[in-house]
Amino acid sequence: MRCQLTGREPGFGNRVSHSQRKTRRRWNPNVQRKRYWVPSLNRFVTLTLSAKGIKTVDKLGVEAAVARLRAQGVKV
Repeated sequence: MRCQLTGREPGFGNRVSHSQRKTRRRWNPNVQRKRYWVPSLNRFVTLTLSAKGIKTVDKLGVEAAVARLRAQGVKV
């Protein structure tokens, strides 16, 4: 999954065993679906955000975060 606000997505690399055999693996970001009330739209919006994205919304405010998403062309 991908964070709508920060763009965080899985990272890829190798799992390395004790004998140094390498197999592919992925690191998933901590992505959660979160519902916010947006007063200007007079409705709830559900955003898919990483933990850092949630902190960003707390800092900027939901109005500014939704405006930033709309500027990126994301349908909210």
